Amino acid sequence: MKGFLPVFRREFRASFNSPVAFSLIVAFLIFTAGWLYFVTGFYAAGMADLSAYFGMMPIVLAFIVPALTMRSWAEEVRLGTAELLLTLPFGEFGTVAGKFAASFAVVVIAILLGLPVPIMAGFLGRFDPGVLFGQYLGVILVAASATAIGQWVSSRARNQVSAFLGSVVLLLALVLVDRVSSFLGAGGLAATILNWLSLARHYAGFGRGVLDSRDLLYYVATTLFFLYLTAWTIGRRKWS
Repeated sequence: MKGFLPVFRREFRASFNSPVAFSLIVAFLIFTAGWLYFVTGFYAAGMADLSAYFGMMPIVLAFIVPALTMRSWAEEVRLGTAELLLTLPFGEFGTVAGKFAASFAVVVIAILLGLPVPIMAGFLGRFDPGVLFGQYLGVILVAASATAIGQWVSSRARNQVSAFLGSVVLLLALVLVDRVSSFLGAGGLAATILNWLSLARHYAGFGRGVLDSRDLLYYVATTLFFLYLTAWTIGRRKWS
């Protein structure tokens, strides 16, 4: 993909040239650790169980990721650099992939910096390494899909605020859509479709340490689909 590395370096450096990335990483770490240790009563349970920690990750990412991706294209529009960027000999998909990888890398850094949480919790008992690996893999896959979705919303937005709000609404809808089917008592084909669309539904298996190829394929396909959709959108959008 021509232009991937230059765009990735530019976007990754830009993320840390402002306090946004640092603030989001710190907020992510404080909230997730506080949720586990103080809200869920982790210590009171007296057992090494991180299900509550990983269970709320899709909801957390539905807010953290849009805060990173909202500037991807909406900021280019505000600064008037979007059209200039697309005139460079990089290719639309290379540009989109570079921006995606930069935002995704920041999210992965935040997730990996949370590793001390299970390490500290390990003093209460032993974790199954296979389950822990599946849980972290699931979080990273959700983050990849959420980042691709956030990129697409940003490519259609006129400013960062609308990009952020649009991404949050869409991600929350995809996370909670399976609960809507349960609430409405939907069955048959409707329930099957709603459950299949749910980011959280496919994540549930990873949260139990179960690696299902169908869930893995869902996240890969979702990520690639929205990256393609973003490239298609920016290639046909009028930036004036």
